[in-house]
Amino acid sequence: MSAKTFTLCLLALSLFGSPTQAQTGPGAGLPYPYLTTLDPVPYPFQYSSPKSDYLTRFREMYGLDQVVASETTDLGRARALCRWVHFRLSHDGHKQFQSQDPFAILKAAMLGQQVQCVEFGLVLAAAFNAVGIPARPLYLKAANVQTKASAAGHALAEAWLPDLGKWVMVDAQADIIPLLHDKPLNAVELQQALLADDPALGVLTSTEAKPKSYFKWVDQYLFYFDTVMDNRYGVKSARTGLMLVPLGAHKPVIFQRTEAIHNMRYTNSVATFYAPPANTDWLAAGTEETR
Repeated sequence: MSAKTFTLCLLALSLFGSPTQAQTGPGAGLPYPYLTTLDPVPYPFQYSSPKSDYLTRFREMYGLDQVVASETTDLGRARALCRWVHFRLSHDGHKQFQSQDPFAILKAAMLGQQVQCVEFGLVLAAAFNAVGIPARPLYLKAANVQTKASAAGHALAEAWLPDLGKWVMVDAQADIIPLLHDKPLNAVELQQALLADDPALGVLTSTEAKPKSYFKWVDQYLFYFDTVMDNRYGVKSARTGLMLVPLGAHKPVIFQRTEAIHNMRYTNSVATFYAPPANTDWLAAGTEETR
């Protein structure tokens, strides 16, 4: 963490106190100052059922039932899907892809086109949703996201693992799921573990990914977190986002000096950002037929 970021956190704590110390629940005791109570107005996150036409076609076309067939846990399924996307796509951080459609991304990849981290996250989120695991793209942004000219962010996916009852960060570009004491972490939990320099921090991977190198690299992006609220497929949407911002930090409206951040809402509540997915009645009903 940079000296500037550390100073910002101390300033926020002095201005607002430490809202996490007297509370319990998600985010309690975090070094960065977040609210741990829910925002008074809920945010309308939406997800497609795995039985939807789009996700059914995606699952069947790419044989995702077979990809996860041998797994007995949602974490095992997450690792299998992460591996599948990792080997389907090839990364080039300078190659911009015009479409956000996972079918188009995978078709281009089959023709040899390389993609950025954004496309890894979009394809992975679609794969999760197709097998009945709610997921969303996650965009990490550095503290200096507005003034840095390039490499100010990273993209991946987070998935809600029903059998663990929590959101988990999955980076298919690196083929890494972060773990602490063998339990998978969301992105904010990874941020906190890195701040604490916790020796129990590790990764779940199917390749020879190097945890220490990855953590050193991704740490620079773990300041702002944003995602998409409408995660339905085959539906036209304004793609409104929600960004988690530490108390006392400014709300960025520019990405890398020139790109405006549109349709973004902001929250200081880690509990709101990581609330369990709603409007997913198909989860309660079970999705064994999609697996």
